Amino acid sequence: MKPLKQIIMKQFTIFFLCIGIYSSCFSQANVLPAEKQTQTIALTHATIHIGNGDVIDDGTIVFSNGKITAVGKSADVSNAKVIDCSGKQIYPGLILTDSYIGLEEIGALRAEHDESELGDLNPDIRSLVAYNTDSKIINTVRSNGILLANVVPNGGILSGTSSIMQLDGWNWEDAVYKMDNGIHFRMPSLIPTSTENSASETLKKAYDQIDDVRNFFRDAKAYLNQSTHSTTNIKFESVKGLFNQTQTFFVHCEMVNEMMIAVEFAKEFGFKTVIVGGTESNKIADYLKENNIAVILNQMHNLPVMQDDDIDTYAKLPYQLQQAGVTYCINDFDEMNRGRNLMFNAGVAVGFGLTKEQALTAITLSAAKILGIDDRTGSLEINKDANIIISDGDLLDIRTSNISYAFLEGRQLNLDNKQKQLYERYKTKYGITK
Repeated sequence: MKPLKQIIMKQFTIFFLCIGIYSSCFSQANVLPAEKQTQTIALTHATIHIGNGDVIDDGTIVFSNGKITAVGKSADVSNAKVIDCSGKQIYPGLILTDSYIGLEEIGALRAEHDESELGDLNPDIRSLVAYNTDSKIINTVRSNGILLANVVPNGGILSGTSSIMQLDGWNWEDAVYKMDNGIHFRMPSLIPTSTENSASETLKKAYDQIDDVRNFFRDAKAYLNQSTHSTTNIKFESVKGLFNQTQTFFVHCEMVNEMMIAVEFAKEFGFKTVIVGGTESNKIADYLKENNIAVILNQMHNLPVMQDDDIDTYAKLPYQLQQAGVTYCINDFDEMNRGRNLMFNAGVAVGFGLTKEQALTAITLSAAKILGIDDRTGSLEINKDANIIISDGDLLDIRTSNISYAFLEGRQLNLDNKQKQLYERYKTKYGITK
């Protein structure tokens, strides 16, 4: 009989060999990170959607060394590479505000999951270092115009620290756009269960867990107020940015009572707080605005949480928050499409009251403001990064949205992906000409 160690090593070898074969079968060797911009580029004769609500017809946008240098009806293009965009529409690069892209590749394989860690209180876990720039999903999402993503860890109650990543780069050091921008608190659900006894037990456990988090932050505050420490507490050190507001406190919750607790945290500790989810945020919109709490709306196509809510609750939320003056953005957090339908979520909101430019702002400039990167991106303005996408038609309309060019900090991206390659492969195989 073979020694146990030998058997285990053989099993591991077979497993990793299978992973290698799987990866090579789905490789995209032609999709390389883009080269740094070396030549000034001018995009001319396009409809330019600035991202802040303004639109320029038959406009020109010029960018050099990764920065936008001119936007308007006309500009000096004498020393630029000119791309004629007649009939096309130009938009700011889209932003996913809550995503685990690059952390999970193949759902059926545990080894492909890097988004979750054991334990309840893990603020020191950094999504940044687990981000996989070789993910095949990145190219699929990017070809739909999404150029930046806030990559968020999962698991536990304090899940860890997110970072904003460019969807291009050889490694995470290349791809990072803003490092360690926020801490994520996944509030235990306060929705009562069906039976009275189980409801009482569930709610008690949830409130106990919330108290554990509150006590953690009180201890962290006391620790950080000390000038010297005999030992370093990594978990307390990792939340320092929350107390000086260089980081954002993202609270994942849905119901009114849960959001009220999030506001209590913001008041007690002085955290810059954002609600992620916020199904019932319309019910306390004035309260959220009064306390300067922003909301990330994660999905337009979910069923309502409560039975007596309207079936189109999610679709109506953007317009309701817009009317109330609450800072919000639209996201697409879905395990199946991984965020690639972001612009179509915004399009759904147009059908429920938003204008097209308001919906665009909700996936560009407002998203950038909530993530704290609006000084660099989110709109097509002079001195901002040249994060630009060009669509053949209306970006928010699934019938006409087709990204023909994308630039990230001025670098022209390869928009090929495995799905496009398979489409061409089988179109050729079966003689399909259309």
